[in-house]
Amino acid sequence: MDPYDLVARNTVEIVTEEELRSTLAQPVKRVYAGYEPSGEIHLGHLVTINKLIDMKEAGFHVIVLLADLHAFLNRKGTLEEVRELAEYNRSCIEAVGLKGAEFVIGTDLQLNPEYQLNVLELSQQVTLNRAKRSMDEVGRTMESPTVSQMVYPIMQMVDIAALDVDAAVGGIDQRKIHMLAREHLGAIGRKPPVCVHTPIVQGLDGRKMSSSAGNVVSVADSEDEIRKKIRKAFCPPETAENPIIEIFCHHIFPRLGRVGIKRPEKYGGDLEFDSFASLETAYAAGEIHAMDLKNACADGLVEVLAPAYEFIMSCKRG
Repeated sequence: MDPYDLVARNTVEIVTEEELRSTLAQPVKRVYAGYEPSGEIHLGHLVTINKLIDMKEAGFHVIVLLADLHAFLNRKGTLEEVRELAEYNRSCIEAVGLKGAEFVIGTDLQLNPEYQLNVLELSQQVTLNRAKRSMDEVGRTMESPTVSQMVYPIMQMVDIAALDVDAAVGGIDQRKIHMLAREHLGAIGRKPPVCVHTPIVQGLDGRKMSSSAGNVVSVADSEDEIRKKIRKAFCPPETAENPIIEIFCHHIFPRLGRVGIKRPEKYGGDLEFDSFASLETAYAAGEIHAMDLKNACADGLVEVLAPAYEFIMSCKRG
């Protein structure tokens, strides 16, 4: 696949397309995404992890920021708790397919005088209202935000500068923070990053994905748990806002390339699809039963997540 098409697939927005094409032409190009260590890696995280895998294949040096200090500022736990999760999350991200990336722990990057001076300098550029708006979709308990949560987006801007990256990957909920970076990084002598935004996928019940709601598949789920969750998942006749269709789009086809649907001969026999578009069209036309689609979805997820699950089991056995 063409490097631009590889980076652009399954994205909501690229800011800007012209800058991405120019960056792709560079001999050295760097991209990062940040993850708060706050629990198990699940399908929501895997949307951006899969995009980082695409970008690595397109020639980018990939950096993963395990943002322990950000998680602490965003009220996700004590600093000790999130630090403990950071290394575990790193191993899960590697096990699920992102090999050869550079991993950086937030506190190793952010607790130095130059970094903190840049944070203070940029804090003079950003109004309190703008900082709060940028956190509306990513912050916890934003009806009564803390001062720490107003520091969060400014630190994320400085992360881009400190990591010396050309591009930043994040869900579309990161857009307001990324636009702050594009607008203000010039104040500390840095160019704006290319921003690659992925969609926010639904939970298995068709609602907002949340570990606390139990509507996610995580890397810690066994094969039986995955199959049980997928069997119960919302799967309307339509393809729009259909979480099973989204799983095929963002997780199964990008990683496996081909999908087989097993059916008895009396129901038409097995089907093979070598593109997401062909499967989506067949389901929309009523050519695939919802349960057959779910079974194929479970098969694909089990295959994609098996290495990470095996890693987790080996840790428990050890």
